Amino acid sequence: MFVGLVGKPSAGKSTFFRAATLAPAEIASYPFTTIEPNTGMGFVKVDCVDREFNVNCNPRTGFCENHTRFVPVKIVDVAGLIPGAHKGLGRGNQFLDDLRQADVLIHVVDASGSTNEQGNPVEPGSRNPSDDVRFLEEELNLWYEGILRKPWEKFAKQTYMEHHKVHDAIARQFSGLNATPEIVNGIISALRLDADNPLKWSEGNLKDFAVELRKATKPILIAANKADIETAGENIRKMQQDFPDGIIVPCSAESELALREAAKEKLISYIPGDDDFEISSGSLSQQQKNALSSIKSTIAKFGSTGVQDCLNKAVFDLLKYIAVFPGGVNKLADQHGNVLPDCMLLPPDSTALDFAFQLHTDIGEGFIKAIDVKTRKAVGKEHVLGNRDVIEIVTRK
Repeated sequence: MFVGLVGKPSAGKSTFFRAATLAPAEIASYPFTTIEPNTGMGFVKVDCVDREFNVNCNPRTGFCENHTRFVPVKIVDVAGLIPGAHKGLGRGNQFLDDLRQADVLIHVVDASGSTNEQGNPVEPGSRNPSDDVRFLEEELNLWYEGILRKPWEKFAKQTYMEHHKVHDAIARQFSGLNATPEIVNGIISALRLDADNPLKWSEGNLKDFAVELRKATKPILIAANKADIETAGENIRKMQQDFPDGIIVPCSAESELALREAAKEKLISYIPGDDDFEISSGSLSQQQKNALSSIKSTIAKFGSTGVQDCLNKAVFDLLKYIAVFPGGVNKLADQHGNVLPDCMLLPPDSTALDFAFQLHTDIGEGFIKAIDVKTRKAVGKEHVLGNRDVIEIVTRK
């Protein structure tokens, strides 16, 4: 799982990245602080199945806290995007290349409206964040369109003359952007394009196809950052009206970063994404107490700081991924004694066979059957898995 953080300069991407990963990243109030991409490990939250089996789990990756499993996901914070990025303006070319492998994008928006399109400070509330959402989507769409148009005439002619399947050929061209023949074929059908002769596609057809392919392979969640600033409230309401079908999560990356660093120093007890925290140290300064009090008010207003919600919603609501635990009917531990050591994230409609191949190619190739450990029932390779299933694979190898 690869989550890309995108947005214009100074929107708070690097703060969001640090809050989600506690990995080092330079933070400053001027554009293009981030030049090279920052890569780190964040986590999504899953209700662990350990309680149902009355065991204590020992994750090999991530961790489990109060029966909540934190499953690792890769996060990359790339250079800020400005209008014209698809033409190479700003850090455009590098920005876009760094996003090729991302499964989903979190667009960190300055919801307070206190930075212009270049990322420079302006009067809070004077910038409409909806404009930032529109321009970023447009830049991504134009990037896809450029990749499609550059070789199109030669590509379309060769595909038609050699009788290649159009959806297979386009999927190969966009394979580095997570396109698959199934995705491409679905878009061709939805747009009613000629599936046999791409030479008949018009300029408008190419543009529409590029937009739909971008939406399918790089879906975007909007992180309405700086939600704790007074001018953000009305802007967030406007964004919700402007993008009624989008997932918009109010958040304060700065608050989340403060809480995670305080928890790391054992000043507070805090689980990422929770709606409260407890002070566990009596040595806090008055300044620290005031800061934590302010953060409590933010959490009370929004239910959390929003950072963890962004990751969860991006993976489970937008991508609709499921979490599946490998296990055995008679043994939930691995050869090292780790109980329920793994939790794997799989695309929707994944089958038992898909899961077997995810574990290892040899396991998939030697697949005999799967067993739903919770029900102890055997299932076949075409059985569609559900969220929080515990599955044992019986294999010849």
